[in-house]
Amino acid sequence: MPSDVLELPRRVVSELDAATPEHLLLARLRRGEAAAFEHLVRQYQHRVYDFCVRMLGDREEAFDLTQEIFLSVHRNLAGFRADARLTTWLYRVARNHCLNRIKHLKRRGRGVTDEYGESNELSITDSLGGSEGPDEKLVRKVDRSLVHRAIEALDEEQRALVVLRDVEGLSYEEIMDITELPEGTVKSRLHRAREKLAGILARLEGD
Repeated sequence: MPSDVLELPRRVVSELDAATPEHLLLARLRRGEAAAFEHLVRQYQHRVYDFCVRMLGDREEAFDLTQEIFLSVHRNLAGFRADARLTTWLYRVARNHCLNRIKHLKRRGRGVTDEYGESNELSITDSLGGSEGPDEKLVRKVDRSLVHRAIEALDEEQRALVVLRDVEGLSYEEIMDITELPEGTVKSRLHRAREKLAGILARLEGD
């Protein structure tokens, strides 16, 4: 990934670390403390960037969008109701931005590209098709490029669910908060997405 997303100064914020309770971080963010926002960016920028890359398949677009996401978070902190975890809300903002950017790219005649790096493809290959997925054994056998092509073939909503659950490892409760969908809908849509992914991978293997 490029250097720090928002090009923050490289200094240690001694008062905040990874163990800082979320409610304390949120309180300081709402007070407008620059150090708290810097801490939020440093702690989560790589996860948000990786999510954007997997959704968009384009590193440059993902880099630009990650900056937009954190700026949006900064602008909207006052309106965050804390009805979900701060990190879950961050993913919700990221997902919504990604879906909007995908629609924008489609209007411009652009889709997901082939710009996944090897590390991202390895992560996807290793992470996809958890114990519930019908594609578990299949994913282990296929080439990383086939996995990328299969994910690319999913629609954006399915892609988001697969990435959130099988790549990022989020719980169903967190995904429900992010997507604002009921548990049954999340599980049924994810099941269909995994089945579709498995079918695509099987066809690609046969080509």
